[in-house]
Amino acid sequence: MQITSELTGDVALITMDDGKKNAITPQAIADLNTAFDGAESDAKAVVLAGRPGSFCAGFDLSIMTGGDMDAIRELAKAAGEFAVRLWSFPKPLVAACTGHTFTIGAIWLCSCDSRIGDRGPFKIGMTETKMGMTFTPWALEPLSHRLSKQHWIPSIVQARVHDPDGALEAGFLDEVVDEGQAVDRAMAIATELAQLPAQAYAANKLMTRAESIDIARADVARL
Repeated sequence: MQITSELTGDVALITMDDGKKNAITPQAIADLNTAFDGAESDAKAVVLAGRPGSFCAGFDLSIMTGGDMDAIRELAKAAGEFAVRLWSFPKPLVAACTGHTFTIGAIWLCSCDSRIGDRGPFKIGMTETKMGMTFTPWALEPLSHRLSKQHWIPSIVQARVHDPDGALEAGFLDEVVDEGQAVDRAMAIATELAQLPAQAYAANKLMTRAESIDIARADVARL
């Protein structure tokens, strides 16, 4: 997967693009961390975007079904650590959900402060139950803060997936725009948020999530 970072004014646009569905590998996460290191140093706000048609389809199934338990644990731990990084990121963080988004992609989506989605023939959701997988606390923390109570059981336990407007109602997204406009809208929001006092923004965000961050971080450390 190619991870690019482009600084426009005060905002870093970090884009994931593997030319296909944006399946997550350990190398992709390492490259994302490198991009976020630069953005944390150089930018006042960050937009995390996918490629047209896919924000993030989830883990690379060749790893998850390959039978190498060490490789599976490595990927899960790296993904959990990055989710905690997003959830505790001190600067404004806006997601541009450019298409299909499943499992770890949906967790990362919900770990961002503001989430803008493209309207289109896309599906967003948590399909772990359908795949016979169980959740861990670090995965549920951001989801529990963002999804509505009405949609919690259908979305988490019953593996219901949503179109973008349904994802807005469920709580995966904050706003839906015409297809192809999510990145521009996310950049506009990030530019506005970058003007807020940085210290107050970070302090107030981390204060509201402190207990949740501690739970997620401790759970990832056990992997």
